Amino acid sequence: MRRPAVLTAALVMIGLLAACSTGSRVDLGGASAGNITAAIAGEPDQLDPQRSTAYFSFEVLENVFDTLVEPDENLEMRPALAESWQVSPDQLTWTFHLRPGVSWHDGSPFSATDVVYSYRRIIDGKLANVDKLSAVRDVRAPDPQTVVIDVRHPTPNLLTNLGGFKGMAIVQRRNVESGQIATHPVGTGPFAFTGRKSGDSITLTANKSYWGGAPKVPGVTFRFISEPSTALSALQAGEIDWTDAIPPQRVEQLKGDDSIHLAVTPSNDYWYLALNEARAPWNDERVRQAIAYGIDRASIVQATSYGTATANQLAIPQGNPWYTPYDRYRHDEGRARDLLRQAGVGNQKLDMLVTSEYPETVTAAQIIADNLAGIGIDVSIRTVDFATWLDEQNSGHFDMLMMGWLGNIDPDDFYYAQHHTGGSSNAQKFSDPVVDRLLDAAREETDRARRHDEYARAATIIADKASYIYLYNPSVIQAWSTSLAGYDARRDGAVRFRSAHLTRGGAA
Repeated sequence: MRRPAVLTAALVMIGLLAACSTGSRVDLGGASAGNITAAIAGEPDQLDPQRSTAYFSFEVLENVFDTLVEPDENLEMRPALAESWQVSPDQLTWTFHLRPGVSWHDGSPFSATDVVYSYRRIIDGKLANVDKLSAVRDVRAPDPQTVVIDVRHPTPNLLTNLGGFKGMAIVQRRNVESGQIATHPVGTGPFAFTGRKSGDSITLTANKSYWGGAPKVPGVTFRFISEPSTALSALQAGEIDWTDAIPPQRVEQLKGDDSIHLAVTPSNDYWYLALNEARAPWNDERVRQAIAYGIDRASIVQATSYGTATANQLAIPQGNPWYTPYDRYRHDEGRARDLLRQAGVGNQKLDMLVTSEYPETVTAAQIIADNLAGIGIDVSIRTVDFATWLDEQNSGHFDMLMMGWLGNIDPDDFYYAQHHTGGSSNAQKFSDPVVDRLLDAAREETDRARRHDEYARAATIIADKASYIYLYNPSVIQAWSTSLAGYDARRDGAVRFRSAHLTRGGAA
C-alpha cells in the first residue's frame, strides 16, 4: 500500500502542545481523557479505505475497518472477519466461513452480503485496488455466514490480496450510499470513528463489542503534526503517546533515551523515482537509464535517513525470500552522458514533483537536482501538498516524481499494479509485453520456485528499462511512551492499537 506509504496536509498547532512536566498528560484540544494520543505526519486525504491510497489515511483506518483475513506480525495471513476457509482441489473456488456475531459500529449486523458488496464495489467501480481482484470470476453469499469466491485461475496470493492492507476493507453499503464513508466511516474494527477537526485531529472511540475483544483504552486521538522535531518533543514531554514522525538524524541519539521506546524495524517498503513515459524524452529508456546512472544513491540515503535505510536497485530488499540480486547502476556521470548522447538528447529541463508531507521527497529532490545538473538536466523541484501530488500524478502532470510503496507482502504487491500495462498505479505509463506475460504468469503459478524465477526476470527488466528508478529500502521507525504497553512496530508499517493500553492515565 502506498503511504505509500506508502504515501498527506497538516498544521502544527504549537499552542495546543503547551509545555507540561515530562511524563504528564495534557489536554490536546479534543483528546478524551485516557485516549492514546498518536501523532501522524499528515492529514488523511479521505477515510474511504477502498478509494484512498494515502498512508496517513490507513494509519487511522487500520483501527476502524477489518478485512476478511489479515497479516500477523510475521506477515502470514490469519483469520479476521473470516474465521476459516477452504480451497477446492482445482484451486478455483475459495469458501470463507464468517465469524458469527459481528456488528457494524452503528449496531447493525455484519453478514456475507457486506463482503460481496465490498468486493463488487471495487471491481465494478475499478477502485484503487481493483488489481487485487483481477482473478475473481464471481463472489457470492450462499448464506449469511458464507462467502464463496470463484477465481479464473489458481491464485496463490489471494489471501494476501484480500487481507494484506486496509485498502481491501469490508465496507458498509449504507455508509457508502449515503455518501458519508469518506468523512464519517462506519466499520467493524476495534475503534469507531467519532469526529474530525480539519487540520488538527481525528478521534476514535473503542468498540466495546469488537469481535477480537474490547480495546483496553477508551479511544485513540490521531494528531496531525507535520514537523518531526515537534512530534518528538511532544513525545519526550509526555504530551503524546506515540509517533512515527521521527527525525532520522536523531535515531542514534534516541537509542539512549530511557524516556521513550524506540523501534527501528526492517521493512519491505521502498522509495523510488518514476519518469513520465508519456512525455519525450522520458519515453526513451536510454534517457531514464541515464538518470539512474546520474543519481548518487549513497548521498540520497544519507540525506534522507541518516543511515537507517539501505540503498537498493530493485524493490524487494535483501533478506526477503523474494529478493533478487541486481547492481547494474552506479553513480557514473560519464555513462549517463553517453546514454543521453546516444538518445540524441541535449540539455533538458525536468519538472520534479514532491510533497512536503513526505519530507524525504523534498530532501532527496535537492540531492537529485545537484546530481542531474552534472549531466545537463536542470531540475525544477515542485513541492505540493499530498492531495495535489495525487491529482498531478493521476493526471500525468509531471516529468518525474518521487514516492514510496509501503506495506508490501507478496511479490505481486511490489510489481503488478506499478508496472503491468494498464496497472492501476502505473502512473509512469510503462508498458513491456514480456513483463506483462511474466507478471500474469506469476500470479497463477503455485510452484514457489518457478514463481520466484518469474518475478526475478520481470523485476530485472523493470529495472533495466527504468520503469522505476529504485532508491532505498527504509526502516519502519516509531517511538512511543514507556507508559504505552501492548503495542509493537510491524514490518508492514500497520499501526494497530487494538491491544495497546496506557499504564498511567488521566489528564494533567
